[in-house]
Amino acid sequence: MNHNPQPPAGDNEDNRLRPHSYDGIQEYDKRLPNWWLYTLYGTILFWIVYWFAYEIARIMPSDGAIVDREMSRIAAAKMAGSIDVTDDAKFWEMSQNATFVEAGRATYNANCVACHLASMRGKHENPAAIGPDLADTAWIHGGTPKEVYVTVSKGVVAKGMLAWEPILGQKKTAEVVAYILSHHKPGGEITVEASK
Repeated sequence: MNHNPQPPAGDNEDNRLRPHSYDGIQEYDKRLPNWWLYTLYGTILFWIVYWFAYEIARIMPSDGAIVDREMSRIAAAKMAGSIDVTDDAKFWEMSQNATFVEAGRATYNANCVACHLASMRGKHENPAAIGPDLADTAWIHGGTPKEVYVTVSKGVVAKGMLAWEPILGQKKTAEVVAYILSHHKPGGEITVEASK
C-alpha cells in the first residue's frame, strides 16, 4: 500500500505536500478552513469574557453562591409551609435564612421604615422618630421571638402601631420578625424596659 500520495494532476499551491513524513505518511500543506479558525477564535474570546465575568469582575455569581441561594429558597419554602409562631427556635432559624430575611427586609422597608427608620434604630437615632429602637437589646413588649411576633402581629394601639397581621398575613409578618431577629443573636441579652 502506498502511503505517499502523489498530488493530483495540475499541481498547484493548495496541493503541495509537506516535506516531512511520519510513519511513511505525508500530509498536504494546507491552511485550516475558516469555519474551524472562527470556531477556535470564538472559543478563545468566550473563555476570556467568561473568565473576566466570573473571576475578575465577579458580575456573575459563583456556583457555590447559586447552590446556597437555591438551598436557602428550598429551606424557606419548607419553613413557610409550617410557621409555628410560638416556636422561638423556628424564628431563629428563619432569621438565618437569606430568603426569609430578604423578604422581611422588603416588607419592613415598605411598611415599617416611617416609624422605625431604615437602620431600625428609631428614636435612638432620631428623637423625632415614632418607633423605638429594634436593633438594641432593650425591648418594651418582650424580646423573645414569639413576643416580638405578637407585638408586630397585634400592634400597640396605645402607641399608634397598627396590628400588622390582618394587613400583611401571617407569612409576611413572620418574615418581618425574621428580618428584625437577623440583627440579633440567639440567646443574646434581652432587657425589658418600661414603655415611655
